[in-house]
Amino acid sequence: MQRTLQPLPPVDAMTLKRWLHDGDEIAFLDVREHGQYGEAHPFYATTLPYSRLEIEVSRLVPRRSTRIVLLDEGDGVAQRAATALRDLGYDDVRTLDGGMPAWRAAGLVVFAGVNLPSKTFGELAEHLLHTPRITATDLAARQQRGEDLIVLDGRPYTEYGKMNIPHAICCPNGELALRAQALAPSPTTTIVINCAGRTRSIIGAQTLIDLGIPNPVVALENGTQGWYLADLQLEHGSRRKYPESIDPAQLPVLRERAQRLARSLDVPTIDAAQASAWLAQGDRSTYLCDVRTPEEFAVGSLPGAQHTPGGQLIQATDQYVGVRGARIVLFDDEGVRAPVVAAWLIRMGWDVYVLADGLRSGVAAPVATGTGRAAPAGVESITSAALAGAVLEGATLVDVRPSMSYRKAHLLGARWSIRPRLHALALAPRAEVILLAEDAAVAALAARELDTLGVTRVRVNTDSPSAWRDAGLAVEASPAEPTDADCLDYLFFVHDRHDGNKAAARQYIAWETNLVNQIDAQERAGFRLPEDRKTS
Repeated sequence: MQRTLQPLPPVDAMTLKRWLHDGDEIAFLDVREHGQYGEAHPFYATTLPYSRLEIEVSRLVPRRSTRIVLLDEGDGVAQRAATALRDLGYDDVRTLDGGMPAWRAAGLVVFAGVNLPSKTFGELAEHLLHTPRITATDLAARQQRGEDLIVLDGRPYTEYGKMNIPHAICCPNGELALRAQALAPSPTTTIVINCAGRTRSIIGAQTLIDLGIPNPVVALENGTQGWYLADLQLEHGSRRKYPESIDPAQLPVLRERAQRLARSLDVPTIDAAQASAWLAQGDRSTYLCDVRTPEEFAVGSLPGAQHTPGGQLIQATDQYVGVRGARIVLFDDEGVRAPVVAAWLIRMGWDVYVLADGLRSGVAAPVATGTGRAAPAGVESITSAALAGAVLEGATLVDVRPSMSYRKAHLLGARWSIRPRLHALALAPRAEVILLAEDAAVAALAARELDTLGVTRVRVNTDSPSAWRDAGLAVEASPAEPTDADCLDYLFFVHDRHDGNKAAARQYIAWETNLVNQIDAQERAGFRLPEDRKTS
């Protein structure tokens, strides 16, 4: 039988603030749902919603003895999350006493949005490194004149396909060091880097400048949002992409550029023996990160490595590394991409290393366990064909899919909920419940939650609305249900800017550019950028 660890006393807000800057490892996990987190959270809080807690925690916090503090809304969710983590063997778990209300009451700053450290860093980098930029109207005019330029979109391919600058080619930031020269072989071609907003435009452009490529390089100011706000037309559904093959004859030049940049910032390289020793240690967290493309990772990687596409690792470090003060080991298979990504992470304040020989090193990381992917014993599935009969016999349909999925299409009579709110349904202990889910793992955690409430007759259906329709079931939409206030999992602040809402786009840009004015001296000191060296 697994030993149940005893709860540790909660920590007050000012003590937690000190811990965040004391130099020791800490995982500060915001277990509220994503929409709640995105509306207001502390600077270093990592989003890990209670609805997905056991699914993601072993990846974000691989070492079971890591110091962990959980944040909620002061509503008891953190205590439930702490119990779940103790059941997984995490032995240093505390809650923030009073949750977010207590953080605010202590006079500490809260931030809206997501990926705060990365985005704030991008704004500082533009200011301190003086990254050149071009406005949307200027770029459109230069395109109209047929000038020698190329637009490279620094976002992942799936994001690029939603909307892009006309004629832009997808080349994610993590691939620029390896592939940009092939896309712009003439040194006279101006390279414009864009993203949806600001950060990846800045980081992508500065990457090429730091590498010393001969081309003129600029960032597109405010990305696709700036283009849209200038009343210019975006393309949708584009398929242009970087060439996947690299001329082997070019690799020595590309590798030397990357390694020269890494040397200039004192990025260390380690061998397989050192990496393996660190990964085997129990007293410090080490992340083994593959920065290559999704296609390359799918073919094969080092055992236990996490896929962290280089550009996204810089853009959203907190989505991959949940422990502040942890050690990060990066690798690729050609010695170009990993050093460049490491050069950025070291400026962001991370303890980062490049693995010599990369994919050929033979290093293997311990495989995370206890991720919650297996459904609890006793939970059965039910087909769509059998749903109607179950409802006629009195079963209650509970839809635990994302709130926006529910709004678009859900089964007639299904009630929307989410793991931390299941208790509010007040289901009778003997009720028969059918959970409707997109992710079987999310349904499994919801079933566990119902079990703690005494509801044990639970089955799961993970079919789509089209499958429900094919089974003859009534499907309906409810654009205003659940209400905006109840959509805890959805951050309107971020998504509305891409839905034709110019006010939301302007608000987002204003939020992003103001981040540097919100951080305090300790948060600023966490970055390793030079002071402003621009002469008047």
